[in-house]
Amino acid sequence: MKPVIITDSCSDLPIEFVQENNIEVLGLNVYFKGKEFQDDLGQTLKYDEFYNAVRDGELPSTSQITSPAFTQVFEKYVSKGNPIIYIGFSSALSGSVNSAHIAKNAVMEKFKNADITIIDTKSASLGEGLIVHYAYDMLNRGCLKEEIVDWIENNKLKVNHWFTVSDLNHLKRGGRVSSVAATLGTLLNIKPILHVDHEGRLIPVTRVKGRRKSIKALADMFREKAVNPEKQVVAISHGDCIEDAKRLKETILKDHKVKKFIINHVGPGIGSHSGPDTLALFFMGDRR
Repeated sequence: MKPVIITDSCSDLPIEFVQENNIEVLGLNVYFKGKEFQDDLGQTLKYDEFYNAVRDGELPSTSQITSPAFTQVFEKYVSKGNPIIYIGFSSALSGSVNSAHIAKNAVMEKFKNADITIIDTKSASLGEGLIVHYAYDMLNRGCLKEEIVDWIENNKLKVNHWFTVSDLNHLKRGGRVSSVAATLGTLLNIKPILHVDHEGRLIPVTRVKGRRKSIKALADMFREKAVNPEKQVVAISHGDCIEDAKRLKETILKDHKVKKFIINHVGPGIGSHSGPDTLALFFMGDRR
């Protein structure tokens, strides 16, 4: 039986790709303007509505996908005999992978022969999305479940995540930077350059002054660390700043040929914590 690949909304995949490939995407819960939404890749809660409200002072919050939600989806496919690969958001940033393990155990008690593999990608946003993209390419080429899982486990820590934010106060709320650093950074127009490490944690790496320099810094990381870019799918996610995303793409293309670009919004699952004007770059390197 053909395996089924499942992911979550923190993969920030374009809805067109998800619909074309019939991808099962579980959404994080988003609390916004006094209501609860499920992050469904911009279909219900529109990206522009979300980011405009955050710019106006709205403070959204999120919660992980629950184990009952995973159980329902796992049982749907297990009951048909499909093996499952869940490609999940970094366990260092969310408890969703743990919820998936709880659900797997519950399903295995009911369906003794269930075949469920849960992968902690240690990745976020389109870094996680790239892994899903490559996994679906393998699936569509007829690769076996074991081949897909082995490839992901052997390559997930080669997915580079480099990003910058416009307003440090959103990272301050999430405990990623101190109040002093956020205040001084805002006053001095300091933009941090951050990455996601091998443990899946968000780590500040350096700082630059001004937006243009931060975009250049992301392109510099690509030049330094990307392997065989002409054979790669490169991804850019953005917090409602499409012109900056296009500028980053154009800066990269000045020096490199790239097989394909994916550009999409940072969804509210992650955007609630990173804020508007986040700009993130994802690609394959020898290591993170």
